[in-house]
Amino acid sequence: MTSSLRLRAGLVSIALLAAFLGVWHLATRSAGPTAAMSPEYAKLMGLTATQGKSAMPGPLDVGAKLWEHLKRPFYDNGPNDKGLGIQLAYSIARVGTGYLLAVLVAIPLGFLIGMSPLLSKALDPFIQVLKPISPLAWMPLALYTIKDSSISAIFVIFICSIWPMLLNTVFGVASVRKEWINVARTLEVGTFRRAFTVILPAAAPTILTGMRISIGIAWLVIVAAEMLVGGTGIGYFVWNEWNNLSITNVIIAILLIGVVGMLLDQILARFTRMVTFPE
Repeated sequence: MTSSLRLRAGLVSIALLAAFLGVWHLATRSAGPTAAMSPEYAKLMGLTATQGKSAMPGPLDVGAKLWEHLKRPFYDNGPNDKGLGIQLAYSIARVGTGYLLAVLVAIPLGFLIGMSPLLSKALDPFIQVLKPISPLAWMPLALYTIKDSSISAIFVIFICSIWPMLLNTVFGVASVRKEWINVARTLEVGTFRRAFTVILPAAAPTILTGMRISIGIAWLVIVAAEMLVGGTGIGYFVWNEWNNLSITNVIIAILLIGVVGMLLDQILARFTRMVTFPE
């Protein structure tokens, strides 16, 4: 039954993709009005004005350009001309660094808050005030104090990643069944051992769900952060190609951002399934 459902879902997905590509191809084939102009001005304006060609590239144009990028993903011709592999590597490195720092802070702190009703009540107002602040609102302050654009981007990733992990850890730890904790106390299991042998396995699915939410938010934020700080990264690549009016490269970057985000999400989803057991 499950394999049949997966097969049917896969066929529907392929059909939807084919329909989308077909509509996209037909929409970009339409020709608009042409204008009479001098040859010099025609060279400047390009095919959009001289032949009425659509300014939006079609799927074949995007596919051809994507193949060019895949053939040379790591070329480096200077500050503003680097391969997509290099740009993605910079973004993934920044996300990974900020995300791991958030893990090191959020999970231990979440355990302390979840196991202590006093800390939970005392810190809740601060968490509720800081949580809604947009991560990009911290960027000017980070640039002013840190004075390094790359580290500032990592700081923004840290800030946006910490809250879902922290809140899910608190919720997971606080929601562990009291019967299990009481049995551990009856057996005179110490606090630290109880945290690692009873609470952590029970709260692990909830914690990993928070980590999964955090990685998605971090990947969203890094694109906007790199547009602001510039230099390197897939976000800077999008902004630079827009300034160059290369819509084809912008579409390719958007596609790659989505694929990498999906892969990061699926990795953590797999870990979540590994630690989830029926009661």
